[in-house]
Amino acid sequence: MYDLIEEREFFGKKIGGRNPFFLISGPCVMENKDLLDRVCGEMKAICDDLGIVYIFKSSFDKANRSSINSYRGPGLEEGRKLLDFIKNKYNVPVLTDIHETIQVDPLKDTVDIFQIPAFLSRQTDLIAKAAETGKWVNVKKGQFMAPDDTRHIKTKIQESGSEKYMVTERGASFGYGNLVFDLRGIPMMHKHGIPIVFDGTHSAQLPGAAGNITGGLREFIPHMMRGAVSVGVEGLFMEVHPDPEKALSDATTQFPLAKAKNLLTQLLELDRLVKTKFLEA
Repeated sequence: MYDLIEEREFFGKKIGGRNPFFLISGPCVMENKDLLDRVCGEMKAICDDLGIVYIFKSSFDKANRSSINSYRGPGLEEGRKLLDFIKNKYNVPVLTDIHETIQVDPLKDTVDIFQIPAFLSRQTDLIAKAAETGKWVNVKKGQFMAPDDTRHIKTKIQESGSEKYMVTERGASFGYGNLVFDLRGIPMMHKHGIPIVFDGTHSAQLPGAAGNITGGLREFIPHMMRGAVSVGVEGLFMEVHPDPEKALSDATTQFPLAKAKNLLTQLLELDRLVKTKFLEA
């Protein structure tokens, strides 16, 4: 069985084994300082109350938008300042996407986890450059990538001198304009000793379904997240927004901030149950 992986240190806590999941969460893209402040403040309070390790996430640049006219974010320099503000005010680890190797050095003194977008999950130079900083690297599993092939991601990071790696499951392409979350992928990746994060919000996407933007089915996010927890993931990823319909990115799949605590409370209860009674090390 490959239900649980070995414990490891993670920002002063333990992940893996029977430890509870950690949470990566925040608004998809940096719209403005007030939004980041509100979301981080509320999510940190929720996670502190529930005893969940919290990592703040937001993107300074969404370089993979469907349309060239879509909002991408404030850019690297302003994004770095906003991440510094959040990190210093709330004393939380911060995560952001990178798309090019030249973005790593300007961010390495701020960012605690570098995230490699799914479409770039095979980009060796980008993964290696991020790993060489000694920071955690979270690689989003490409929608085209088989679970067993994530072992190559782990190897690239290890051969770059780091053991701080994780892979995020975010659904696999199922024909055109549809994604499916295959529960089997979690134990398949666990057998390689990789900490797995499940991204419930991006797994609910319908790529290209809204014309020049990505559509989605937000109502199925809780179902998929409960499924992922039932097979023993180490972390969860959930983009949240106080008014998702007005979000400047992923408006159909960001989860309402007001509903986050209730969902996380359910997920934590399920996580404790399955890791205590049903899953094997």
